[in-house]
Amino acid sequence: MKLYEADRIRNIALLGHGGSGKTTVTEAALFAAKLTTRMGRTEDGNTVSDFDKEEIARRISISTSLIPIEWKENKINFLDTPGYFDFVGEVQSAIKVAGGIIILVDGTSGIEVGTEKAWDYAVDKKKPTFIFVNKMDRENSDFTKVLNDLREKFGKKVAPFQIPLGEKESFVGNVNIAKMNAREYNGKDCVDKAIPDALMQEAMSIREMLMESVAESDEVLMEKYFSGEAFTEQEIQDGLRKGIISGDIIPVICGSAAKNIGIHTLLDMIVDYSPSPKDMPAKQGKNPYNDKLEERTLEANQPFSAQVFKTVVDPYVGKISLLKVISGKLTSDMEVLNANKDEKEKLGTPFLLRGKNQIEIKEIMAGDIAAVAKLQNTSTGDTLCSVNNPIIYSGIEFAEPQLYLAVEPKAKGDEDKINHGLLKLTEEDPTFRLERNKETKQTIIKGQGELHVKVLVSKLKNKFGTDVELTDAKVPYRETIKGKSDVQGKHKKQSGGHGQYGDVKMRFEPSTSEFEFTEEIFGGSVPRQYIPAVEKGLRECLEVGALAGYPVVNIKAILYDGSYHDVDSSEMAFKIAASMAFKKGMESAKPVLLEPIAEVKVYVPEDYMGDVMGDLNKRRGRIIGMEPQAKGFQLVIAEVPQSEMFKYAIDLRSMTQARGYFTMDFTRYEEVPQMISEKIVEAARAAKE
Repeated sequence: MKLYEADRIRNIALLGHGGSGKTTVTEAALFAAKLTTRMGRTEDGNTVSDFDKEEIARRISISTSLIPIEWKENKINFLDTPGYFDFVGEVQSAIKVAGGIIILVDGTSGIEVGTEKAWDYAVDKKKPTFIFVNKMDRENSDFTKVLNDLREKFGKKVAPFQIPLGEKESFVGNVNIAKMNAREYNGKDCVDKAIPDALMQEAMSIREMLMESVAESDEVLMEKYFSGEAFTEQEIQDGLRKGIISGDIIPVICGSAAKNIGIHTLLDMIVDYSPSPKDMPAKQGKNPYNDKLEERTLEANQPFSAQVFKTVVDPYVGKISLLKVISGKLTSDMEVLNANKDEKEKLGTPFLLRGKNQIEIKEIMAGDIAAVAKLQNTSTGDTLCSVNNPIIYSGIEFAEPQLYLAVEPKAKGDEDKINHGLLKLTEEDPTFRLERNKETKQTIIKGQGELHVKVLVSKLKNKFGTDVELTDAKVPYRETIKGKSDVQGKHKKQSGGHGQYGDVKMRFEPSTSEFEFTEEIFGGSVPRQYIPAVEKGLRECLEVGALAGYPVVNIKAILYDGSYHDVDSSEMAFKIAASMAFKKGMESAKPVLLEPIAEVKVYVPEDYMGDVMGDLNKRRGRIIGMEPQAKGFQLVIAEVPQSEMFKYAIDLRSMTQARGYFTMDFTRYEEVPQMISEKIVEAARAAKE
């Protein structure tokens, strides 16, 4: 592939609901660009984009694939993103480097949850957007209905640039309103033809609407429009392009990716109307050493800088980093600075990725996307830059994990292999987190949803050869006391020679501190040198409570009396005596179980408020407040026991058709209700036996 300057590059992210046809569009584009001789099918597992074992087995996209094609002296880098919400991190990283977005809409299903989410991403990140209504050859497809729904849902800036030529099984092409010609696909190429008379009136009325948009893009054109003068073809294209890039116009086009109808026109429109990196403002960043704002442009004399937006970890090939060059150019064997880690990296030979296929290149210009292998210290989101001109760009905002599960090895001795594999997978997927809970002795994996976690477990097996079981995460309960007690702990052992003797009298009571120890010894009943041993014995006991074996908190111990033996007393004897007193003291001071309480913030459309609040109540949650949010959402703030929240992600998704999401933060410990406490204590004791 030849070298392309920034004005000839288009970086386009394909977004949409699962099954809307994003991968099929890339197959059709590859076929139209004569890079393949036949189109692959997701159902057959032979697409260029979905090449991973998991993707082939599940027939869905799991990670973003890069598909570069050449079209009419331009280069289009398609970023084919997953439609399933569990893989939202892939979408977020693709949007970071995309110049424009194409939202795929299924012509038979219309607007779906994935359509709404894609729209929100496009609006939030202010990315120029096209809407491609796909599957126009299907029995239940209805372009007019979908278009009306889109305009009603997303506003009047959604404008049709095409109308379909034929419908359902007889769909053969489209009428281009901007250029006022019809294009019919003959099985190989698109052929221009006259607009059929039956469609002329509809085409003219839509064209009038487009001409208004052209007029609004420029004051001179506005005057021309009101004076009744016709626009030239160039003025129409420039005006529409300006409106699309500013976000004032969202073109709607149609086709059937599976039959390659409308794909040639789609590629033409990407080249004609979507922004090149040259159309984007200069990129701002900070100097990592003095925090001064700096900017980089696409001019040839600018120092090199790039941002890694995706990492692929392969146990055989090693680590591959996909990056977008923001300024300067990337060449073989460059030494660069990782500004995030303040570490130097040696870049090998850059290459392009098309699915899994590597295409070697000598250099990459600013605005383009490439890959480099085997970077030692670089992660997704990091900035690479010239050593002498350091800059750091804003990172990629990834969704917080929603589902918590524990993993356990199926085979003993696999722990190290599992941890190694999981750490590698966190490099590849920043929306997946890993945590070792020292208290519960569990490895906790945190993912976006059930499918996300299952895919990670499959990857662990296929890539790193380790099999794990998923179990529920254990709750890190605590124990404390509600009452007071006064007890004696006496350790006396005689077995020939030196014996052991330690005797303490102690009071126990609740405290606001984690643990408090005081002594009120008078007259040397417990010698001074043994008092630290008493405290040490108590502190060791805090690890395992008398109720269910959980750590003890919020307790005060007062040593007020005791006795000793001149020969047989020792530090060890007093430690044992203290532990005996602790056990008795806990048992007789109304021990209770405490559970962690989380502050949960649930963001949910108003329509689902009743269901969500009812569900939180069932989880023993307390609603603290509600706050209206943008786009018809409400924020519900509640305090809920952590034990009720580990799998909340699955239920919330089901209740809100995947529209709702939440965040969760630990706040404090609270007493567990008696009935639940009894069950937990019973289960803990049974597990010990």
